[in-house]
Amino acid sequence: MEFELSKPQKEIQKAARDFAKGEFDKEEGIAFSKSRKYPEKILKKAAELGFIGIHYPQSCEGAGMGMLENAIVAEQFCRQDSAMGMAVLLSGFGAECVFRFGEKEIAKRLVLPVVEGKALSALAFFETKMVGRIDAVSTLIAEDNGDIAINGEKNFVLNGMNADFYVVLGRNAEGASFAGDRFFLVAVESDRKGIHLTDAGQTIGNNMVSFGHVHFDNVRVPAENLLQKSGSGPDRPLALVNEARIQLSAMALGTAQGAFDRALDYIRQREQFSRKLAQFQVIRHKIAEMAARIEQTRWLVYKTAWKFDKKKCDAGDAAIAKLTASRCALEVTDEAVQLLGGYGYMTEYEVEHFYRDAKTIEIMMGSSFQLKDAIADVVIGKPGKK
Repeated sequence: MEFELSKPQKEIQKAARDFAKGEFDKEEGIAFSKSRKYPEKILKKAAELGFIGIHYPQSCEGAGMGMLENAIVAEQFCRQDSAMGMAVLLSGFGAECVFRFGEKEIAKRLVLPVVEGKALSALAFFETKMVGRIDAVSTLIAEDNGDIAINGEKNFVLNGMNADFYVVLGRNAEGASFAGDRFFLVAVESDRKGIHLTDAGQTIGNNMVSFGHVHFDNVRVPAENLLQKSGSGPDRPLALVNEARIQLSAMALGTAQGAFDRALDYIRQREQFSRKLAQFQVIRHKIAEMAARIEQTRWLVYKTAWKFDKKKCDAGDAAIAKLTASRCALEVTDEAVQLLGGYGYMTEYEVEHFYRDAKTIEIMMGSSFQLKDAIADVVIGKPGKK
């Protein structure tokens, strides 16, 4: 691995940074978060410049690049505004399932509007009783007269209230053993009869994105919507979980960097006892620790994304990146709030929303306990296996 970005990657990094600085308005971002409004206009502008679906294949009008390039964009967007960055970049959450596992026709039909910034997708994987275990899914998927029928409920689905389609994880309705190869992914358009939505309500962070509970009551879709025509256990769903964790790691990295930038600017300007805060050793050491933590995290996230592109990334790698980046974001944003003192709690100074968004990222796609289980399964082996 080269420990320096290539010239094209540096150009992508600069383009993403310039776009975010030019389009992510602070006051607009605050207003959108308070009103829980999605930034549709910014999404379309980002799509026009090729930032949406940068790692999607060219057959779906994506840029055909890799996870590393996607991570670079995610870092820069969330560095400027963590809430706005996540809202824009999570517009295609779950779309990867469609072009990786679906037929070309359905991939083009569903994914192309996402790349163009005209549609949102949602990953409907998790349920209340799953506790992070893919093999505990209870949503039932059955073949019926050539169609596919879906019955079940998914909780806290990101983009759940305004998605144009869902990628649903389910198991064979015949009741096959979880040990068998009976797990399926199916694309479900949101206008299908039998879909019922419940708003999950206000969240601590990431409030430009809706979270909803999605109930599927005998929802029927054509057989072509089945993204996994032959069962292969939970391997494919888990692969998508790993991919999502790397994306979130990059967003956590950008969130940490954004809070650090604002804290650094503050201590350079603020005076106490006729001295700049940046002149006090205790402050300098705090900044040094924050900078070191961010730099360590950056190269871990970049390396994990690079390994993913080389098809060398396993569940442990993705979990380590997510766990490390989440911790970095939480610790750095917390320290940034402390450095700003009372101003750290004020919306005007921004670090408070970076702090809240960091907590949101930590919870998404696996808590720290679930991530540690995934790491231990790779390092030690799964419980009960020699």
